[in-house]
Amino acid sequence: MGILAFLILGLIAGAIAKALLPGRQGGGWVVTLVLGVVGAILGGWIGSLIFGGGLGNFFDLRTWLLSILGAVIVLLIFGAVAGRRSRA
Repeated sequence: MGILAFLILGLIAGAIAKALLPGRQGGGWVVTLVLGVVGAILGGWIGSLIFGGGLGNFFDLRTWLLSILGAVIVLLIFGAVAGRRSRA
């Protein structure tokens, strides 16, 4: 998968993760892109540990599910860290 496809995958996965989680998450599309790309990397790593294979092709369902799962995890961590920082 090329770098442009990976960035698009991260942006869409981050947007889907933001839509799936309740509440209001801060950040614009750049934060969504970064969280989605980090989530896609995390999802690929989790997939390689569990299934023996990470991210595949751009149009592979496993790639999208792992990327969205990773983005949700990263968004939860980001929300916990950012929420803790704003309350202090």
